[in-house]
Amino acid sequence: MFKMSEYALVAAMLSSGMAVVAYLAYVLGGLRAARMQSAGGPVRTVSVGFSLGPGLTNVGLYGTILAWLAFAFLGLSLVFRAIATGHGPFANQYEFAVAFAFGTLAASVWFEARYHQRIISLLAVLVALGLLLYATTIPNNIDPLVPALQNNLLLTVHVATAIVAYGSFTIGFVAAGLFLIQPAAGRWGLPRPELLDEIGYRAIVIGFPFLTLVIILGALWAEVAWGRYWGWDPKETASLVTWLIYSAYLHARIVRGWRGSRAAWLLMAGFGATLFTYFGNMVFGGLHSYAGL
Repeated sequence: MFKMSEYALVAAMLSSGMAVVAYLAYVLGGLRAARMQSAGGPVRTVSVGFSLGPGLTNVGLYGTILAWLAFAFLGLSLVFRAIATGHGPFANQYEFAVAFAFGTLAASVWFEARYHQRIISLLAVLVALGLLLYATTIPNNIDPLVPALQNNLLLTVHVATAIVAYGSFTIGFVAAGLFLIQPAAGRWGLPRPELLDEIGYRAIVIGFPFLTLVIILGALWAEVAWGRYWGWDPKETASLVTWLIYSAYLHARIVRGWRGSRAAWLLMAGFGATLFTYFGNMVFGGLHSYAGL
């Protein structure tokens, strides 16, 4: 099963890479068509956020199919890894990098099905591919669980909720980034600012409750493993800071009516904190330093 997990991972990487190429061809075709439209040239309009020239209409569909294949292969990789290890495949840096990529792909295909904006899928799949490439640079050994992780139920549920949260936050980050570059890009072929703002908000509405569960479940697990609910461990603190940033975003948007660039910058900060939460224990150590590196 270990080898099957590796083969499925390679298939997921290849599918992701080809999806990025197809999405990129689609996006560049849309940008070119948008320039032609602004210059008064003939274009063909489709319902996916861009105006495409002949020959590129189906390229985006190929990207979508490949993204779904990458999602399926990565899911199989995690299942095979779980069978090989006998526990949820979330116990070290390698396994969580793969799981993070899986959550990002899941969010990508869901939001594309909902909003039909393949430029968001392009960037999200690129993030997932980056995580998978990173995973290939770190040890993927199957080692016995350290004592703190020997709770299969909490290990699986705690990290699974983090995967949903992190994948959703990736979409929020991508939507915010596209919103912020629109003035410099002249909006050539990019989704409407109002739509990007809405996608970013919906992503956080999905991810924030799961991040809340991550912290609650982590506190319960900490009491079981270490005899206290909270100890200001670096990873705990980083998770709390991330939660506070996204809380501020939701409060500012719902109560204060924040839209546009101010809200987008909060989403960028939130994703930066998310990445710090993921990588920070490698720098600052602490009780969560069992990454297997």
